[in-house]
Amino acid sequence: MGDKAHTHPGAAGRATAADRPTSLRNVVLVGHSGSGKTTLVEALALTAGAVNRAGRVEDGGCVSDYDDIEHRQQRSVQLSLVPVDWDGIKINLLDTPGYADFVGELRAGLRAADAALFVVSASDGVDGSTRMAWEECAAVGMPRAIVITHLEAARADFAEMTRVCAQAFGADDPDAVLPLYLPLHGPEGADGHAPVTGLVGLLTRKLFDYAGGERKESEPGEEDVPRLDEARGRLIEGIISESEDETLMDRYLGGERVEVDTLVKDLERAVARGVFFPVLAAAPAADGARQGLGTVELLELIVRGFPTPLEREAPAVTTVDGRPRALQPCDPAGPLVAEVVKTASDPYVGRVSLVRVFSGTLRPDETVHVCGHGLTDRGHEDHDVEERVGALSTPFGKQQRPVTHAVAGDLACVAKLGRAETGDTLSAKDDPLLMAPWEMPDPLLPLAIEAHSKADEDKLSQGLARLAAEDPTMRLEQNQDTHQVVLWCLGEAHADVALERLRSRYGVQVDVVPHRVPLRETFANKSAGRGRHVKQSGGHGQYAICEIEVEPLPGGSGVEFVDKVVGGAVPRQFIPSVEKGVRAQAAKGIAAGHPLIDVRVTLLDGKAHSVDSSDAAFQTAGALALREAAADARIHLLEPVAEVSVLVGDDYVGTVMSDLSGRRGRVVGTEQVGSGRTLVRAEVPEIEIGRYAVDLRSLSHGTARFERRYARHEPMPAQVADRVRREEREAS
Repeated sequence: MGDKAHTHPGAAGRATAADRPTSLRNVVLVGHSGSGKTTLVEALALTAGAVNRAGRVEDGGCVSDYDDIEHRQQRSVQLSLVPVDWDGIKINLLDTPGYADFVGELRAGLRAADAALFVVSASDGVDGSTRMAWEECAAVGMPRAIVITHLEAARADFAEMTRVCAQAFGADDPDAVLPLYLPLHGPEGADGHAPVTGLVGLLTRKLFDYAGGERKESEPGEEDVPRLDEARGRLIEGIISESEDETLMDRYLGGERVEVDTLVKDLERAVARGVFFPVLAAAPAADGARQGLGTVELLELIVRGFPTPLEREAPAVTTVDGRPRALQPCDPAGPLVAEVVKTASDPYVGRVSLVRVFSGTLRPDETVHVCGHGLTDRGHEDHDVEERVGALSTPFGKQQRPVTHAVAGDLACVAKLGRAETGDTLSAKDDPLLMAPWEMPDPLLPLAIEAHSKADEDKLSQGLARLAAEDPTMRLEQNQDTHQVVLWCLGEAHADVALERLRSRYGVQVDVVPHRVPLRETFANKSAGRGRHVKQSGGHGQYAICEIEVEPLPGGSGVEFVDKVVGGAVPRQFIPSVEKGVRAQAAKGIAAGHPLIDVRVTLLDGKAHSVDSSDAAFQTAGALALREAAADARIHLLEPVAEVSVLVGDDYVGTVMSDLSGRRGRVVGTEQVGSGRTLVRAEVPEIEIGRYAVDLRSLSHGTARFERRYARHEPMPAQVADRVRREEREAS
C-alpha cells in the first residue's frame, strides 16, 4: 500500500454512480468532537479532486458547503455523506458526529458502512465514547484503521499516540495496532516545534515528501534508517502473525526474506478481515497545496485494504409476516432490499432519505414497498405502504448530483418518500421484505414542552411527528398521567438540536417546563366513609347513600372493589354505579390529584329511594364516600421506582455507587462484565434520575451507559412528599 505515484486526478474525483459492488468502498469516520473528522474528509476530497484548492466544487465553480459555517455546524451533529473517486473506485465517506448525544447518527453510519476510520487527535487522545464505538465495531467484526491528526500541535508525538491507541484498542493483541508509515519532521521553527513534512513507508522503505504541496517519492536519509528498521521489523511480525500462511512466520524467523508484495497482500487481507488495525497520520493541505499529508496513503488503504460490500454479511431479511428470506450477498440483479439510514428535510425538495442498497438495484421513478416495524414506542407507527421513488442523487455539500441508479452496496439520496422514516426497508412492491433493525440507543433524558402560543399549538403535532420521523433515537411521549408532551432525548445537546429544528424547520416555538413523574396516592391505614347524595328541588329528586370501608393493599394491587351489602340496602342494579363512582374518584385522586392505587374498597351498607335513586346519584355517592374516607385517613404519596443498570469502568464503580446512594438509590448487586467493566444494579426513585443521562456521562467521563425500567410505586419519604406537595401548590 502507498507505493504508487499519484497526481491530482481533477474532476475525475467526483463520484457519481457505481456499476458493480466491487468498485465501491463504504467507510465511516469515527472520533470525538474536535478530532478532525470533517477536516479529514475535506482533505481526502481535495486529494481525490472532488474539490479544488479554493474549496469549490469542480463543476463551474459552485461553492461547496465546506465554506459555509452554518452548514458545517449543522453537519457537526448529523451523519453526512461525501462520495469521492480514487483509482476508479467510488468511496462513500460517512462523516459522523463526535458528540456522545448523537450516537444514533454514529450507529446509522456503522450500519451503512463496511469499514471504519477511527480519527484520533494527537493533542487530545482517545476518549471513552471512542473506545465504546471501537467495541461496537469489534462486536460485528468491522475492519478498522486509525488515523492520527493534529500532528502540527505543540508536543504532538506520533509514537506516543500510537502506543496510546494500541493500549486503548488492542487490549487482546497490542501488536495488531501498528503504524504503516512514520512521520518525518522538517526543521524546527521559532517555537521549537518541527512540522511534519512527509512520511516514510515501513514496507516499501520509500519516503513520501509533502513539503511542496504534492506528494513526491524519494529515499529516506541515513539518519532515519535505524528508526525505520526497528518499526519495520515489528510491523512485519505483526502482519505475519495474522497471515493465513502458517509457515510464513517460521520462514521469516529462520532468516528467509519475505517479499514486499507478499507482505502487502497479507496486510490487505488482515485489514479486510478485521484482525489487523493499521495506524496512519494525516493532515490537511497547506494553503495552495493540492494534497494533504497522508491523504494519498489513506485513500490507497481504503481502496486496497478495506473490503468491498460483497465481503460484508448483510443484516437478516424476512418477509413482512416474519418468514426468513435468504438472499445472495450484495447482488445487483437480486430482489431489491434497501434501508433508510437517515432522513432529513430539505426546504426545496421536502423529505430526503439517505438509503443504503443491500440487494438489487434502485432506480428513480419506480414504485417501492416501504416497510417499518419495531419502533412504535418512539412515535413510529408500524406501516406497510407503497411509494413512488423520486429523483436519485448523490450528495456533495449542499448539492445533489443526479444519478441513474444505485446498485447493491451503494448509497444514494432518494427524494419525496413521504412516509419512509429512518430504519425503514425499501423493497419491490411485488416482493415486500423487511430488514432486521439496528440497535438504537435508548433516550433517557426527558424534555417536557408546551406550545408557546395558540398558533404554535396548531402546528406542534405535525412538527413533532416530522421530528420523530427524522430521528429514531428520540422518543415522543404523550403522558396520560401528567398530561405532558415529553421528548425523550440522549442528552442536553440532543435536546437543544431538537428544539432548534422545531423552531427553524417547522416554525414551532415551544417552552420547556419542569418534567413531572407520574405520582400515585394510597391509604396508609384503614378508614371508613359515608357518601350521602340527597337533593329535593321539586320534581324528580336524587337520593343515594352508601357506606364504605377502605383498606390498603400490597403494591401492584390496583383498586379492588368488594360488595358486602346484605338485605338489599343498596339495590343490586346500583352496586355497579357505586363502584363506577369510586373508581372515577380514585382515578382523579383524593388528596393531591394523583390517582389512588393499592386499596380495597368494600361497600357495606346504604339506602335507596324507590323513585329518586338513580345510576348517577349512586355514582356521586360512591365518590363522596371515598373522599370522606380519605379525609379521616393518612394518605401516602407514592413515587415510581426504576430498576437501573449501569455498565461502568472499574475505575468509576465507587463514584457511581456513591452517587446512586445520594439519589436515595439502593444498590442491589454488582457483577463483572468482561475486562475492566462492572454492571451495577440499583433501584432508584425516578424523581431522582431525571438528569441521570447527563450526570452519569460527567461522572464517568463518557465511559458509562445505563438502562432503566419501571419497577413499581412505593411510598415517598415524608420530607420529600412535603416538598413535592409544596412545589405542586406553588405551580398551580
